[in-house]
Amino acid sequence: MQTLTLRRPDDWHLHLRDGAMLRAVLPETTRHFGRAIIMPNLVPPVVTGREAAEYRDRILSAKPRGSKFQPLMTLYLTEETEVRDLRAAAEIGLITAVKLYPAGATTNSASGVRDFSKVRRVLENMAQIGLPLCVHGEVTDSEIDIFDREAVFIDRVLDPIRRDIPGLRVVMEHVTTSDAVSYVREGGDDIGATITAHHLIINRNHILAGGIKPHYYCLPVAKRETHRQALVEAATSGDTSFFLGTDSAPHLDAAKLQPCGCAGCFTATNTMSLVAEVFDQQDALEKLEAFTSLNGPAFYRLEPNADTITMVKGDPVSYPDHIDTEDGPVTVFDPGMPLHWRVEY
Repeated sequence: MQTLTLRRPDDWHLHLRDGAMLRAVLPETTRHFGRAIIMPNLVPPVVTGREAAEYRDRILSAKPRGSKFQPLMTLYLTEETEVRDLRAAAEIGLITAVKLYPAGATTNSASGVRDFSKVRRVLENMAQIGLPLCVHGEVTDSEIDIFDREAVFIDRVLDPIRRDIPGLRVVMEHVTTSDAVSYVREGGDDIGATITAHHLIINRNHILAGGIKPHYYCLPVAKRETHRQALVEAATSGDTSFFLGTDSAPHLDAAKLQPCGCAGCFTATNTMSLVAEVFDQQDALEKLEAFTSLNGPAFYRLEPNADTITMVKGDPVSYPDHIDTEDGPVTVFDPGMPLHWRVEY
């Protein structure tokens, strides 16, 4: 197969930041994607409907001329989230989901949830109206090994919440373990999972072997090779529970390349080439459209995009190694292998 036409894909987990960073990185997403779930972990975070509307307007103002890209907004769940405000934002279609960050789990997550009993009423209301909860699935206890935090989160936090609040629709974002893959597969229609392009490609050796690679450092951190293989199998299986969420997370190089560097891989520029390469390697190109363009809309109860993109296989594609912003460069994820699939314009 040398040419592949797909419904235009969506990104079900995206960081755009704000200000100069937003203006620089947004075109990297709008080039290929029709919609994206926008993460609310700004500083300060997007916690109210009014703040979500203001952030949406800033995104729309930064869109390239002629782009039809649609940002799907989320609220940042805190222990002070007001049910009335959340329901009002959902009823008018302002928000598509709510994001749960356990406090301290990742970038700008200090305002996240520590006591889950304090958000029970919010979650019950979300179950009533069918509003999905997007979950950063890691515990933050210092005594739990960083490579075990996803599996422990499932047992300690996620499964008890789902048992206590039946009908709550959950997206377990950026899954990184076979444990999460198995849990989602066995969880029924109310749970789905996003998988990133970079977690399909790198394991923990890529970060640590032969010297530390800061541009491969992300949270959840990449795990051992057996887990990566489980993610590839899930993504390429055609299982409707799994769909693309890039977790593309831009940081200035100055913030990545320091003794305590930021977590995040910036993949918006080359995501479609990355995932096409993985699916091609697995002889699963016929299932690429489901992963990138169909399964996500189905879970979120939206129609797939009406337009299409065409991908062509040929000589290795060249991408810029960084994106310039007004404040400095952002390095583009390097898969460490040739990418033969490109989006044709």
